[in-house]
Amino acid sequence: MAWTDRITVIGSGYVGLTTGVCLASLGHPVTCVDRDPATITTLRQGRTVLAEPDMEALLRAGLSAGMLQFDTTATTAVIDSDIVFLCLPTPPRADGAADLTAITDAVTAIRDLLRPNAVLVTKSTVLVGTTNVIRNLLERDDIAVVSNPEFLREGHVVYDFLHPTRILIGADDPAAANRVAGIYDAVRTEVIVTSPATAELAKYAANCFLATKLSYVNTLAELCDVLGADITDLTHVLGADPRIGADFLRPGPGWGGPCLPKDTRALLHQSRHAGVDFPVLAATIASNTHHRERVINRLRGELGGRLDRTRIGVLGLAFKAGTNDLRDSPAARIAHDLVDRGAIVTAHDPTVDPNQNIPGLTLASQVYDAARDADALVLLTDWPNYHALDWTRVAATMTGDLVLDTRTALDRQHLAAAGLHCVTLGRGLPRSPLRQAPSPTRPR
Repeated sequence: MAWTDRITVIGSGYVGLTTGVCLASLGHPVTCVDRDPATITTLRQGRTVLAEPDMEALLRAGLSAGMLQFDTTATTAVIDSDIVFLCLPTPPRADGAADLTAITDAVTAIRDLLRPNAVLVTKSTVLVGTTNVIRNLLERDDIAVVSNPEFLREGHVVYDFLHPTRILIGADDPAAANRVAGIYDAVRTEVIVTSPATAELAKYAANCFLATKLSYVNTLAELCDVLGADITDLTHVLGADPRIGADFLRPGPGWGGPCLPKDTRALLHQSRHAGVDFPVLAATIASNTHHRERVINRLRGELGGRLDRTRIGVLGLAFKAGTNDLRDSPAARIAHDLVDRGAIVTAHDPTVDPNQNIPGLTLASQVYDAARDADALVLLTDWPNYHALDWTRVAATMTGDLVLDTRTALDRQHLAAAGLHCVTLGRGLPRSPLRQAPSPTRPR
């Protein structure tokens, strides 16, 4: 593809904005479209609400170089573009299936605007068969439809886009596949070309596998508590096996975010619709609900069997460290569940504006304010700055002495020296002397 060919990205959320700013940084002129005027105004000013490293720098560079534009309507951009990306939300319906309304509405709106021989690319996570649905909606044989799923980790989306482990292209038309692959010429990685159905299924398969791995390790942590084993040492042993790997072996209060919950439900729904039983995935989803409840039950047990009128300080609300995303966050859900059980909850998260209104929760501007007069403190999101707290100051601030660590992140001996009782899920015995060899880590 020549560098003068224009690209339009419809949807300027996490996936759309990342796609737009990164493709512009690779030398492609890009117009990003979003129907929210406030979002477009903010982006035109070189600002974004996404807490992503390098995002604003690339955004401003693209604007300054004239390689990046933003608009609230797709009309002009689509007419002038050879490649159009659909980066639109596919939220879950009540039955768990992905709602493709945003996709189908966009296709209907632009089908007569697409220039001859343009390529329409879906980056959204979509049901298997969506490429055919789009092709039928277009009713145009001159437009190729290609699936190009994203594999981005929130908190590292720019890095992952520019340094991907693979680029996946699903296309029935080899020429269209080559045109899409050409967009990524400056990116050095494996390009996998397959059928649209395989590409669509691959995104769900990857996310559901990761969810299953997380539910598995969370259940191991529960078993460690019962048997008196140490989940930290256990996962070190498992991660050292190259057949398993260390990624996604950190236990926690459950998995969440904008992708894993909806994608597991969507794949389970589609598998049932196809007449294929998928008991492993059903158990993965049920297990995740159980582990969120397990955190609450453990806290209740440590507090003598009651939560009503207890004061609980919550550390972390984002679904994982490195992002300000609260969507389907297990931390936020647990905080709200504690409120529903009568607890008085004060929460802190370094990326959450303490002035915003989150019903039922008091938001603290300083982490030590979350601990003030608390009967217990619960670590739910593993932000690095929580590791380095002045725990003596925390202990002096609290009414009780309980710290529940759901992320196996805190040094129990250090907290004990400060007069605090630290309970870590999955570490029923004191840490064994297993040698902790340093291991390479990748950005998450």
